[in-house]
Amino acid sequence: MSATRPRTRTRTTRSPRDTHQPRPTPTAPTTPAAPAAPTDPRGFADLGVPADLVEALITMGRPTPFPVQAMTVGDALAGRDLCAKAPTGSGKTLAFAIPVAARTRRAKDGRPRALILLPTRELAGQVAETLLPLAHARGLRVATVYGGTNITRDLTRLRRGVDVLVATPGRLADLVERRAADLSAVDVVVLDEADRMADMGFLPEVVRLLDRTADDRQTLLFSATLDGDVDTLVRRYQHEPARHTVAEEPSAVGDVRHLFWGAERATRRRLTGELLRTVDPAIVFTRTKHGADRLTKQLRQDGIRAAAIHGDRSQNQRERALASFRSGEVTALVATDVAARGIHVDAVGLVVHYDLAGSDKDYQHRSGRTGRAGATGVVVTFVDPSQHADTAAIQRALELPEGLHATDVGQLTSTQTPALTQRFDAPRRTEARPAGTGRRGGGRRRGGRARSARR
Repeated sequence: MSATRPRTRTRTTRSPRDTHQPRPTPTAPTTPAAPAAPTDPRGFADLGVPADLVEALITMGRPTPFPVQAMTVGDALAGRDLCAKAPTGSGKTLAFAIPVAARTRRAKDGRPRALILLPTRELAGQVAETLLPLAHARGLRVATVYGGTNITRDLTRLRRGVDVLVATPGRLADLVERRAADLSAVDVVVLDEADRMADMGFLPEVVRLLDRTADDRQTLLFSATLDGDVDTLVRRYQHEPARHTVAEEPSAVGDVRHLFWGAERATRRRLTGELLRTVDPAIVFTRTKHGADRLTKQLRQDGIRAAAIHGDRSQNQRERALASFRSGEVTALVATDVAARGIHVDAVGLVVHYDLAGSDKDYQHRSGRTGRAGATGVVVTFVDPSQHADTAAIQRALELPEGLHATDVGQLTSTQTPALTQRFDAPRRTEARPAGTGRRGGGRRRGGRARSARR
């Protein structure tokens, strides 16, 4: 990964079929972990990708595969079930878009032949954007369905016929209930970011949807973790899958610096403004939707070009906010956890945890918005005195030094992570609290998070 630093500015200038039987526990070998950054020296044609799709990939500026694509595309094209552990930003979207385009046949009677399930509407739009050039090369019709849009639009698209359906679980379940979506002909299924869908409480819905697909379907599962509920999906819906792991590039750890600052709520607005005047673009994460709206208004009053993105914003509002952020019209995006994996912008220089993340997984998902595509980044977490134990649990789980750094905006433009100035003496915990459990600092329960993401 390159050593490009975040763009900085001086301070003085101013996001069942109930009868379905579990399949045998997979016994296929796992390929060794591989670094995520360098491209494979072979071309896509060497992996068995059809010539028309190779041509489309060249037009897209993707002449050679990334490791996750080199590992998985051949198995997927051969019709095998696939279980891939891959981090965000590794190129996994193209890894499943290629076999979906290659193996999907034209649908009859308005029944889709391929289904891609994912957790958020932002991710649905980005997956569709990657898939469309490949689908067009094959004459395939692609539709996205997700909450926050007029369902009449989805009903019209399904009636006209869809070959590949890209969907969030909540909206697709609504369409199934209305008998507008018939999944019985789906013989290629992709579960993208399966761990996030499980964390957001979507697993029961995912199970009900998968049980409506063809029994002999091919199932491609991509996830950052493969334990817990995700392993349940693997055992129930996959038959001897090819297993692959793409590791984070070792140098990636050094590309993102993590700073933990002691800050009571009364001081956070001022500190956030100072941070955003020093490094941009930035994403600021809050615990609640109301908090995101309030902070966005305050930042605008302080002269920061900010926009909010969360589950209560309409789809048009979310798309406008994201487009403004990508174009530079907006330099700060204030988001709830619904955006932690739904925002894929390579140039984010700073992530601010205005409210402490609910777990080490949530912290990773939020922080992963910076340091992408070879860039460096900085993550700043505000820690209330009552949150020392919870912060220490996150730091232990992620193997970060436990404690707080001095509150100094000058640290953002440094090339080194400063030493801790305060060590935690709170009672140690054996592990970080799982996402969605308890109410850290008055946080929402899992059910609330799932409802927000579904809209």
